[in-house]
Amino acid sequence: MFSKWNMSMQGLYVLLSICYFGVSGGFLNMCGYIIPESPVVLSTGSNFTAFCILHDDCSYYAEQVIWKTKTTVVPKEQYSIINRTVSSVTFNDTSMLVSPLTCNILVPGGLVQNIYGIQIQLGFPPEKPTNLSCVVIQTQVTIFIQRCSWEPGRDTLLSTNYFLKYRWPTKVYPDCIPQDSNNSCTISDVVFFVTLEMWVEAKNELGIAESDHIEFDPITYVKPLSPHKLSVNSGEFPRILRLSWENRFNEAQQLLKYKIQYKILNRNDWNEIPPEDTASPRTSFTLQELRPNTAYQIRLCCAVSLSKYWSDWNEVIGFTAEDRPSKGPVLWRNIKTSYSTGNWTLGLLWKELTPSEANGVILKYEVSISGRPPLSFPTRYYTLNTTQLILNVQNGTYYVSVTAFNKVGKSPTSVLLIPATNSKAPVKNIVAFPEGGKLWVNWTAPKESVSKYIIEWQETCNNLSCPTEWQQEPGSKQRTFLKGTVKPYKCYIITVYPLYIGGQGEGESTQAYLQQDVPATGPTVRTKKLGKFEAILEWEPLSVEEQNGFIKNYTISYRTVNGDERVVAVDPSKTEYLLSSLLSNTLYVVHMTAYTESGGTAGPQFTFSTNRFEDGEIEAIVVPICIAFLLVTLLGVLVCFSKRDVIKKHIWPNVPDPSKSVIAQWSPQTPAKHFNSKEEIYPEGSFTDVSVVEIEAEDKKSLSDQDLKPFELLRKEKSASEGHSSGIGGSSCMSSPRQSVSDSDEGEPAQNTSSTVQYSTVIPSGYRDQIPSVQVFARSESTQPLLDSEERPEDQQMLGNDHSVPKQRYFKQNSSLDDTATDFEKAKQISPVSEEDTTRLPASQMGGSGPETDEQGKDLISAFFPNLMEQAGQLENNTDMVTNEEMPKSYLPQTVRQGGYMPQ
Repeated sequence: MFSKWNMSMQGLYVLLSICYFGVSGGFLNMCGYIIPESPVVLSTGSNFTAFCILHDDCSYYAEQVIWKTKTTVVPKEQYSIINRTVSSVTFNDTSMLVSPLTCNILVPGGLVQNIYGIQIQLGFPPEKPTNLSCVVIQTQVTIFIQRCSWEPGRDTLLSTNYFLKYRWPTKVYPDCIPQDSNNSCTISDVVFFVTLEMWVEAKNELGIAESDHIEFDPITYVKPLSPHKLSVNSGEFPRILRLSWENRFNEAQQLLKYKIQYKILNRNDWNEIPPEDTASPRTSFTLQELRPNTAYQIRLCCAVSLSKYWSDWNEVIGFTAEDRPSKGPVLWRNIKTSYSTGNWTLGLLWKELTPSEANGVILKYEVSISGRPPLSFPTRYYTLNTTQLILNVQNGTYYVSVTAFNKVGKSPTSVLLIPATNSKAPVKNIVAFPEGGKLWVNWTAPKESVSKYIIEWQETCNNLSCPTEWQQEPGSKQRTFLKGTVKPYKCYIITVYPLYIGGQGEGESTQAYLQQDVPATGPTVRTKKLGKFEAILEWEPLSVEEQNGFIKNYTISYRTVNGDERVVAVDPSKTEYLLSSLLSNTLYVVHMTAYTESGGTAGPQFTFSTNRFEDGEIEAIVVPICIAFLLVTLLGVLVCFSKRDVIKKHIWPNVPDPSKSVIAQWSPQTPAKHFNSKEEIYPEGSFTDVSVVEIEAEDKKSLSDQDLKPFELLRKEKSASEGHSSGIGGSSCMSSPRQSVSDSDEGEPAQNTSSTVQYSTVIPSGYRDQIPSVQVFARSESTQPLLDSEERPEDQQMLGNDHSVPKQRYFKQNSSLDDTATDFEKAKQISPVSEEDTTRLPASQMGGSGPETDEQGKDLISAFFPNLMEQAGQLENNTDMVTNEEMPKSYLPQTVRQGGYMPQ
């Protein structure tokens, strides 16, 4: 159905679509027109044919006509040429037809010129209205209206009018025309006690439709006003309420019926009074078997006895009177035992009565407790307005009773037997699980008859201060749900106690969650022990508040910095785990995840590095090294101790004491008293040459082994004595030691040279009264410093004036027999001895001399060298014949004469 605005716009479009050809006398002349004229209303899906008629004075023909629907050219197949001036177009299905439809002419130049156009509307004829019904509504005590409604059918897309028609045999009433809708109409003039004929008529441009005719009696379709002025009175009876009201339908000879419903306030279930109890006319009704001290919500409605329409509800709230409590408080106990004294802290607990049980306001509780033998505990009475009592009593059996009081009376007494021990059989197979948004508990009853069960539950918390809740169930039950406050994601410990007539059984416990969630956090892992290829990880278990469910398992995820991640599963009962097959000296990243049935939560990441060495590996390396070092050190100490004389000789050789030398005994002609006086050391004021014992041996083979043996012994004795030298021969001026001529002879080892102390004998006169031709200074080549008494100023003064003494010779002191033969050949190159090198000894350090010592020396030589004495005599005779160039290479130092010194 098109609106007035759409009709105006479509008419304007048609006018603008008309084209005029030629101008005559200032007016435009139309070239043609279309039949049927606009607007055209068509039934959707029907056939339609239009004709374009050209005027005779038009210069165009029907063959030139082009049909268009809006801007779309209609196919030529749908055209028909009636004659030279008439062209038609046919549409077999108008559902696809688009308005407007225009007739056009193709003019020279290829332009399309519009001649005429029509507007087309598509729609449906009205359908037959159905379900006509009417009701008479009482708006005031004496005013009624009749409201009828129907179903108009599908939308016609056209302007359709509806008319409600009614009549009775002798009178026809005017039609009721709907004002704001097309499916209802209201009649303000209602006539009772007549039967009306009623129907609905629908009409548009495509047709007319009419509903079925019905017969309508207004009195049987009346909806009266609801009763008013409701009131409720309980009186002194705690279980009844009297309801009163006033009716507002007062038509004669018409009876009313009622509906009465009630419920406890704030509940959802309504209770209804049976219809037969309220069918008679009335203005009051009494509700019975109600709960004392309870608020009730009551509602009331009415209807004419012949009508099916009920009035609206009218509600009121009433209260029943109080009554004495119908049930005693549910009683339980809580026992804490003192470990020091064994006494009990007995907590008596009872629950408040529900409103249906209290039947009023509870004013007080009376509690009595008495001990059973062998306890000597007389009955005690307490009056309280709370629901618990704490007592300190001895361990034993007690009988407790509690009674509740309101203003009407007292409740039945509740009793509880508290045995010293729970000796009765406990329940079995206790299981807790969530179901239907509640936490249920199942158990298996004991074989003995149980009077009732106590279900006790407590939220699990680390501080052990969570409150305990409990409830009582009949002995016939083996399944119940927790009726207190149960929170999701919290773990509850649930305990079931069976109570018997003569005692109670031990409680059996289980744990459960109403709803589980993922853990609030993951475990924080750390290392307990690190190794080279393994690590022991440990963690603290999640607290109960953090778990949010039962932990099913842990997973440990670890990886190197750039490596793949590995995951291992761990039992939830463990708090440490050994990671093996790791890489040494490697950084690892690890974290743990805790899982419940709802999912898992990962903990923080932790890094650790494995060791470079295994435990004990460093000790295994260091300890043997230290032991080896210690053994080497001890071995070195032992070697040094065993070779202490050799080491001392090489590091700090002893300087021999000339006064103790046995070589002084070789010169018996030198008296010992010459060494006793400092003034008599150098009586002649000059030094003589050093006397030597020459051994002439053309060939080593001329001496037998027997002859050489004393020399070997003598050389060893001398070497030993040199190890104890005190360095007398050193320079008094800290001059560098000079190498003896003998040190360079015959390839003698360098180490012997530096450690050997060379001494020469300085004598004032010739050996055995032999006067040397030249005075010679001989010095020691010892590297040891002189003793305090080895260098004296007065001795230097005594030596200072002898500048004329020639300094020619060094004498080899530590030579062997093999060197003797060759040393005479090299004696020509002996260097002189400087004056600064001359060393003198005080008399106190001189050894004894004299005939005795000469004789001892001879005896010693004779003992070691039996063939040497004869050679020595020959050497004495040839002493004067030896010149400076013929100095023998082998010598033996002799005793000191007049102030000289000799080696030991």
